[in-house]
Amino acid sequence: MEAGNALDDKPWWQFGHVWLVISGPVLVIVACIITAYFIMNSPNELVTDETYRQNLELKKAQGSKEIQGGEAPALAARNHAATGVVPLAK
Repeated sequence: MEAGNALDDKPWWQFGHVWLVISGPVLVIVACIITAYFIMNSPNELVTDETYRQNLELKKAQGSKEIQGGEAPALAARNHAATGVVPLAK
């Protein structure tokens, strides 16, 4: 009986599973603080009409073309549906 009571005499911080339970929420709080720091210090830039036109001209100069209707192969259309741009052939 006395061997079972020896474990109960230890303070709570000497049990490993306690730190396992505490570390989860603490890591989430630290991740939230880091995310908030990044959000506050690097705001997203607004895309103006001029910036949009410059990027459009840059894409045209690089030789990429937009997918027209049913002209794209199925694999390329599926993989690039979100972008609307076919990558250059290598």
